[in-house]
Amino acid sequence: MRGAQISSEQPPRALLYAGWFTAAFFFLYAWVLRVAPSVMVEELMRDFAVGAAVLGNLSAAYFYGYAGMQIPVGLLLDRFGAHRLITAAGVLCGCGCLLFATGDSLATVTLGRFLIGASAAFSLVGSMAIAGQWFRPDQFASLSGLAMAMGMAGGVFGQAPLRIAIEASDWRSVMLLLAGVGFVIGLSAWVCVRDRSRGSGGVAHVLAGLATVIRHRQTWLIAIAGLGSTAPLLGFAGLWGVPFLKTAYALEPTTAAAITSLMIAGWGVGAPLFGWLSDRIGRRCAPLLAGMALETAALAMLIAVPGLPLAILAALSFLVGLFGSAQISCFALVREIHPPGLSGTGIGFVNAMVTGAGALFQPLIGLFLDLAWTGETIAGARNYDAGAYRWALFVLVGVCLAGLLAALPIRETRCRPVDGEQA
Repeated sequence: MRGAQISSEQPPRALLYAGWFTAAFFFLYAWVLRVAPSVMVEELMRDFAVGAAVLGNLSAAYFYGYAGMQIPVGLLLDRFGAHRLITAAGVLCGCGCLLFATGDSLATVTLGRFLIGASAAFSLVGSMAIAGQWFRPDQFASLSGLAMAMGMAGGVFGQAPLRIAIEASDWRSVMLLLAGVGFVIGLSAWVCVRDRSRGSGGVAHVLAGLATVIRHRQTWLIAIAGLGSTAPLLGFAGLWGVPFLKTAYALEPTTAAAITSLMIAGWGVGAPLFGWLSDRIGRRCAPLLAGMALETAALAMLIAVPGLPLAILAALSFLVGLFGSAQISCFALVREIHPPGLSGTGIGFVNAMVTGAGALFQPLIGLFLDLAWTGETIAGARNYDAGAYRWALFVLVGVCLAGLLAALPIRETRCRPVDGEQA
């Protein structure tokens, strides 16, 4: 699919960086919203009278929308460009926050969370689309890593700081404030984001491009590797890490949230470093394999070994995120095995699998917890013991191993994209 040229003049460099930053900040905002339920667990269970499995499904509604939109997002960005799409997505994300904040039934807040996820789907892929159009190929992994780092900063803010804000007011007021941020992002995208090119052709042409991406065996290997590397971040840090640490180590909620947020912080530190290293050495696969192997080992220790000192818990949480961020190579790899007109589609497909980890594992872990529940409740909420949490969370270690095995046969691209006609 060839791009139709629409910009004959190079916009000011500052405007291009402002446009990329807007999309990257959108990803920061998306991560605040992504992890927010992890510090609202008790309030949501109490206000809506639900157990862990139902709460897992409520939280995962974000990922149903986010992951479900990734392939359409890639197709739409390739066809229509980032300017109008990111503008509309920011506004819709704010509307989803309003619905979540004001909903008086489980169905309403679930719909709001789904809308948040579906609109936030344009954030990371949008920043990568802007980087791919306006910046050099040897800057792509570095800029993508920086965008990922901003997302992780949002994840850190969505843990302990957001919990403090909730304790100072309530979860509905905090969500109302976050709604306003979405509207500001939409305005900034309208002012700053520019399209260098847009695709052409009708629906059949667009779907033919998707078929090309899906038929490529390497696309699937990259996607499975990405899913495996992200499962701990979305399944543990995204929801169940805080209650696990509270139960297994008798920590205060803010302390548990701070330790869990170190996994996100580690990802934020590692993503630009792995992106820079990959661009610097001209290799994608070696950093990915090394990172995934070390991530799996650190995660197994964090979950399975009881009685760890607080400092070791914090270090392991950070290392799981640091090594898991080698996943940034997956986005560079899938971009480089497809022609430029299909780069958004390829990135969207991989990101659909990556974020599908949250949609799959958050409710699955909740289901395993319900199966291990002894019937005990505290203040109207179900209480799960440390053994139940360890048994349920260990599924994440198996997924990391599966991702590592999928990464082994991925072919090295040496940071060189294919040309426009090559598949």
